[in-house]
Amino acid sequence: MKAARPLIVFAGLMLLWQAFVWLTDQPPYILPGPGAVVLAWLESRDTILANAGTTAAEIGLGLALGALLGCSSSLAMAYFRPARLWLMPVLVISQAVPVFAIAPLLVLWLGYGMASKVAMATLIIYFPVATAFHDGLRRTEPGWLDLARTMNASRWAVLMHVRLPAALPALASGLRVAAAVAPIGAVIGEWVGSSAGLGYMMLHANARMKVDLMFAALVTLAVIAVTLYFTVDWALRRAIPWQPDSSPTED
Repeated sequence: MKAARPLIVFAGLMLLWQAFVWLTDQPPYILPGPGAVVLAWLESRDTILANAGTTAAEIGLGLALGALLGCSSSLAMAYFRPARLWLMPVLVISQAVPVFAIAPLLVLWLGYGMASKVAMATLIIYFPVATAFHDGLRRTEPGWLDLARTMNASRWAVLMHVRLPAALPALASGLRVAAAVAPIGAVIGEWVGSSAGLGYMMLHANARMKVDLMFAALVTLAVIAVTLYFTVDWALRRAIPWQPDSSPTED
């Protein structure tokens, strides 16, 4: 039953979508039904899959770079006070400036290729990873640190065997948020200026009033985003086996 639940939810959403189209009598160029979207996907599947590969690569690279930069910044801020004084304003500024305002500049500086989209995804991912991991490192149980000092543990040993394991659950939360928002950066970059990708395809389909094709690209993007999130969540659960799920379970 647990494995079939996502399929049941998906089927229910499709039925609601089709019922809304029937009840409101929306024209296909405003809101096509699920059947029309499936047909559009099958007719253009080669083009959609090619553009999906580009977008997935942008998301994956952005997630990897954003996580790497976020973790590096967190470690530097936790262990070096000057780094904390200099990097904390960068964290704030990275979120204070709207990403839509930065996207045209990144396209101008890095071009219409993949680099500007990866940079946009990296900027969006950097903040949740850096803040979550930094909080985890700062909130290590003081008793554990006192015990490590009593045992004359070196700074490196304290980091590897106490602070990092204690901060991993917080980092996992940041990575889950990053996986959820990673597609936003890539698609915003494609909307501003690109020559490939699902965002680029959606813009062109909208300009030609091919709304069914636009929905087909949107559904493909949603599948990529959901798959990425659950893949990251699955990997994190196995990487942190000592952090059990304490949510209520069924009797």
